[in-house]
Amino acid sequence: MAIVTLTTDFGMKAHFVGAVKGALLSEITDANIVDISHNISPFNVMEAAYVIQNAFSSFPKGSIHVIGVDSELNPENSHIAMMLNGHYFVCANNGILSMICNDITPDQIVEVNIHDKIAGNFPVLDIFVKVAAHIARGGTLEVIGKPIDEVKPIKNITPFVGSDNNQLIGNVIFIDRYDNVITNIKKPFFETLQKGRRFEISARNHKFKTIHKHYSDIVDFTTPIEKRNDEGRGLVVFNSSDYLEIAMYKSNKATVGGASTLMGLEMMDSVTISFFDD
Repeated sequence: MAIVTLTTDFGMKAHFVGAVKGALLSEITDANIVDISHNISPFNVMEAAYVIQNAFSSFPKGSIHVIGVDSELNPENSHIAMMLNGHYFVCANNGILSMICNDITPDQIVEVNIHDKIAGNFPVLDIFVKVAAHIARGGTLEVIGKPIDEVKPIKNITPFVGSDNNQLIGNVIFIDRYDNVITNIKKPFFETLQKGRRFEISARNHKFKTIHKHYSDIVDFTTPIEKRNDEGRGLVVFNSSDYLEIAMYKSNKATVGGASTLMGLEMMDSVTISFFDD
């Protein structure tokens, strides 16, 4: 049974997700189709990259991951299929896979070249489904595309390090449902540069000198619950994917607010970490 995952910016209002699932089942009758997300912000390649990077490895090897974000074919946006660490990815070559490839070297990448055999202007339905079905039947990638060496990069995927190694500048790459802000600064990268030094994290006019292990570390549980006032307090953690995250404790945009809203942080805004030798 083939496992096919779907990550798109289609939302659930229109027919697009249903049509793609129907086409997949028509091609692969025993397919197990899993939705990763259909709520990627429209055309937001960085957001899609973060989501698929942190979801794919939870699936069994051999899974096929179809990503439908900014997938229209044009001279600057080809279609690719990639095999990496036992998984297959089918998407546009628009930077979505560069975050994964930054950590793991792909086994094979091809630029899909079957477009002249298929009519239609809905790439995920017309092309990606056919590619996924070919892979599910045991077909090889070189049959449906020509080999390429690398995927298109995403701008600002890697944090900037100052020449004296005393400053690290990252960018906001994802804002989650809780309005928490995730940056492109990963824990191993931070620790390699920090080397035990004191630090200060700056995000607009907000500053933090501590990175917590858990969100609830900000709470003093020895204080009676009726005297606590922790909800809505800002904090920094390395999240479950090891990315530096600026959050609000028990954030809720309808009540206490969230980090993105209250701190004025948006996608691609910079977050600076300064290191001190004293």
